[in-house]
Amino acid sequence: MRKLTKIIVCGCFGRMGAMVCRLAANEPDMEVVAGIDILSTGDGLTFPIYGDINECAIEADAIVDFLPPTAVADTLAIVEYSVKKQVPLVLCTTGLSADIDAVVKKASEKVAILQSPNMSLGVNLLSNMLSRAAKLLYDANFDIEIVEKHHNQKLDSPSGTALMLADTVNNALGGNMRLVFDRSQTHAKRSRDEIGVHAMRGGSIVGEHSVIFAGLDEVIELTHIAQSRDAFAVGALNAARFVHGKPAGFYDMQDLINQL
Repeated sequence: MRKLTKIIVCGCFGRMGAMVCRLAANEPDMEVVAGIDILSTGDGLTFPIYGDINECAIEADAIVDFLPPTAVADTLAIVEYSVKKQVPLVLCTTGLSADIDAVVKKASEKVAILQSPNMSLGVNLLSNMLSRAAKLLYDANFDIEIVEKHHNQKLDSPSGTALMLADTVNNALGGNMRLVFDRSQTHAKRSRDEIGVHAMRGGSIVGEHSVIFAGLDEVIELTHIAQSRDAFAVGALNAARFVHGKPAGFYDMQDLINQL
């Protein structure tokens, strides 16, 4: 039987934070003990809401942060709180600057922090599979392209997940590949050291990522399709379970996948 994991959800009234709270309520081994949000009141909730995490004195086993990347000051405060209170942190915020990432890495020397550009178990399993597939198929002269699709409100392009998958492939191949995002100004044959990365935006697509291995007379395509954002919340809850009781260190979803 799983041990009870008590969590603080930062951004609890946001789209993803609210999903984490909703799904946690259906998990017998999860309990949301506090929420952090700029809207510091919430009628009918079973846990207290704080506008500032430093106001929270409730004991917890993990913090789940789904704040937007624009809330830099709040994210830094959460990282500082995590270290001070020795509460492991699951950092789901994407698009953070290199400076903030450096602060997070430094903090992980004192407390367990899990950070990932995509919390989906399926996407991270796909990434895990890519390491072996990339080496095997590239050596067999397959070209590698990545295509991602998202809704028309998404601001960044390509997605952080597409870049994560590209990095996985590149690392498996020794780190010598080039990411190519636009061929419209290039009139030349495709070179062997390219990983093409393509972004599509339209409608209400939650998220679709495909890694295409194109060889002579055969194509292998590995695809993950997120049909709702619940997949990311489920991954975040699994990440909270994973960091509960972990020693200080910097973790990602691959550490969780490898433990399953």
